[in-house]
Amino acid sequence: MTLAAVALTGLTLAACSTSGPKARPAATSIKPDMSATGNTSAPAEASAPKGTGLNLTNIDASASPCQDFNQYASGNWYKNNPIPAAEVRWGSFNELSDKNNAVMRQILQEAAANTSATKGTNAQKVGDFYASAMDTVAIEQAGLKYLKPELDRIQGIKDLKALQAEIVRQQLTGTGAFFNAYVGQDEKNSTQYAFQMGQGGLSLPDRDYYLKDDARSKAIRTAYVTYLTNTFKMLGDAPAVAAKNAATVVRLETRLAKASKSRVDLRDPYANYNKMTVAEANKQFPNLGLPTALQAMKLGAAKEVIVGQPAFFKEESAMLKQEPLTDLKTYLRWHMVSSVTSALPKAYGDEAFRFSQVLSGAKQQQPRWKRMNRATDGALGEAFGQLYVDKAFTPETKAKALEMVANIREAMADHIQKVDWMSEATKKEALKKLNAFTVKIGYPDKWKDYSALTISRESYLQNTLAARKWATLDNYSKLGKPIDRNEWGMTPPTVNAYYNPPMNEIVFPAGIMQPPFFDPKADDAVNYGGMGAVIGHEITHGFDDQGRQYDSEGNLKDWWTKEDADKFTQRADMVGKQYSAFSPLDSVYVNGKLTMGENLADLGGLNIAYSALHKQLKKQYPDGNYPKYDGLTPDQRFFLSWAQVWRTNARPEYLRQQVMTDPHSPAQFRTNGPLMNMPQFYEAFGCKEDAKMVRAQTDRAKIW
Repeated sequence: MTLAAVALTGLTLAACSTSGPKARPAATSIKPDMSATGNTSAPAEASAPKGTGLNLTNIDASASPCQDFNQYASGNWYKNNPIPAAEVRWGSFNELSDKNNAVMRQILQEAAANTSATKGTNAQKVGDFYASAMDTVAIEQAGLKYLKPELDRIQGIKDLKALQAEIVRQQLTGTGAFFNAYVGQDEKNSTQYAFQMGQGGLSLPDRDYYLKDDARSKAIRTAYVTYLTNTFKMLGDAPAVAAKNAATVVRLETRLAKASKSRVDLRDPYANYNKMTVAEANKQFPNLGLPTALQAMKLGAAKEVIVGQPAFFKEESAMLKQEPLTDLKTYLRWHMVSSVTSALPKAYGDEAFRFSQVLSGAKQQQPRWKRMNRATDGALGEAFGQLYVDKAFTPETKAKALEMVANIREAMADHIQKVDWMSEATKKEALKKLNAFTVKIGYPDKWKDYSALTISRESYLQNTLAARKWATLDNYSKLGKPIDRNEWGMTPPTVNAYYNPPMNEIVFPAGIMQPPFFDPKADDAVNYGGMGAVIGHEITHGFDDQGRQYDSEGNLKDWWTKEDADKFTQRADMVGKQYSAFSPLDSVYVNGKLTMGENLADLGGLNIAYSALHKQLKKQYPDGNYPKYDGLTPDQRFFLSWAQVWRTNARPEYLRQQVMTDPHSPAQFRTNGPLMNMPQFYEAFGCKEDAKMVRAQTDRAKIW
């Protein structure tokens, strides 16, 4: 997956208690509006489908759906589902991740117990990786033994050439030092791969954590210095030396932060596409030693490089010459150690967690098995993903999902044809792009080949570094080859989805194709409000403020008339203003520019899914006499399903970090924001014009 790919949620979705489908209550105290679209004749109550539908006990009947739909739809759920101590937020994504985690744990434990698997097979690699990850006794006994060769190599650096070689090594082993480098599609020539470089090298989640001077930013930096100092002490530094080294890391990372673009600036694909020859890049950034580095990365054939942020690399090149070599070595030492804390004795992980508590508000660390589930999924996800799919994904699910995608794509085509602000010429290109979408559901048709990766039970740290190096070289090996259109950017158990602009594809892993998002046995209204809106969300990403800049072949190419582009921008700006007015916490406001793409995808996705549901209902009930379940019309069930998918309890620390770093708005605004622009919602719940959930007609945003 290229860095341009857009996911449904940008969050780490780990969880703590299994929450299965709950029994449906026999009745509800709410009085639905009988004038809802398609239900004017108020048919008799139908028997509900047998699948997982809405859990009406979650509804807070004391709240008004027209004043705060999020509270109305999920108020009782919020009250009855406090955030588990080891979590920073809790919602439907976490509940489903937890169920998937239980399946993954069983698969991994069985693999680890099988000590007679044939050497070199996926079963042996998965089993040995997980077994080594869970062998905390061996990890404690090893101490720094397996990290020592890496630390010794850094210590032995004597000149710029050796420093450059270590930077390459850390690129290969994924420590995050200095910058990011990868092979991905050339966004202006999507039929070819290109070597690409982007800003990086920071340990804190965003450049602003280094640069802001508010009380919270200062508190985070203080906690970070403590984390650094204590880690250096554990590595054997005297207290004064450890404190000095901590200050060095903060100073160097602050210099990198000052040279880094903001997250909003990173959203402009043209500004972050700077293609140059390797010779030109070497001239501009001479101290990176790029020609030699490319040889060491097995990328010697590269003649060109796409540089995301040239100003950043100019500053980094200057740093490599200006900063004392000992300081640069200290920075590299820190990035090596901090990237492998879970493979070091427990004290290292505890220190990292104490710092993360300040950032996120988590009360306790997640159990090791859950963290190692994630690590194994990251390292060998397509090896044990095959077993996961066998247990958790049925052909029936895939068939029903493909039918939904077809319906929602058809609805999007209708929306494009009917918009009154776009010219025929641009509509034609938009439809061409929509028809060219590739759809991937469940799992890859062709699985990754891990034969070049060696895994054993000897050392989890060695396994971690080996898996990272394998993944990096696997990525680099794409250069010069045809585009691999079978490749997936997420593993099968992932509870998420994404749109990839250069591939022009929408991808839905098996992990998300389950209740509450999707159940082939549930009624259509619930499925379209959940998974249907997710599918619509990813389709709309192809036409959001970033996605619309890529054509039907995935190229960064302007296919809009100037007038249409201006009209789009006016409508998008209205959405931006709406979200910038939302405040999850006192004095904290959503950044409407950072969250623009996701907000547009939520708004468009929900509108398209609604239209697709009505297409489906008309096929089944041509007379418009739609059945009601639980006393609710299909429209009401559709909107309740949407709200119950996004319900989330979140810690204030987490919300502050989310608003600063995440392109997704906090969950309550993902629920209410789109609905406030939808007359279909007002009608479904009989909302009057003065209700909080109803925007004045001139303030309503509608793009697709």
